[in-house]
Amino acid sequence: MKCRVVFADEKLKEAFEKLTDSTTEDRNLYKWLNRAFDDISENAFCGIQIPKRLIPKVYIEKYGIDNLWKYNLPNAWRLLYSVARDEIIIISIILEWLSHKEYEKKFKY
Repeated sequence: MKCRVVFADEKLKEAFEKLTDSTTEDRNLYKWLNRAFDDISENAFCGIQIPKRLIPKVYIEKYGIDNLWKYNLPNAWRLLYSVARDEIIIISIILEWLSHKEYEKKFKY
């Protein structure tokens, strides 16, 4: 099911665009994220759904989401997004990307 991929806020979009002007690792992350965005735009449900009880409250409060998906990136990075519907268009909202260590801390693993 195709969808449109958008960033949750302008600050996140700016952080993504700055990855191209940074270290080799950041440029690689930029490529991985672009590949993930392509995959998600082809199938909004290609990631792994996080059980509702495990969704960090900060995401619920900040973005008003009721679902959360995880897309595994190379080098143990994680992309977190939510899926919403706007009339007949499905929209994937990019919330954050983080290292595996940051991911474990946020989800209290």
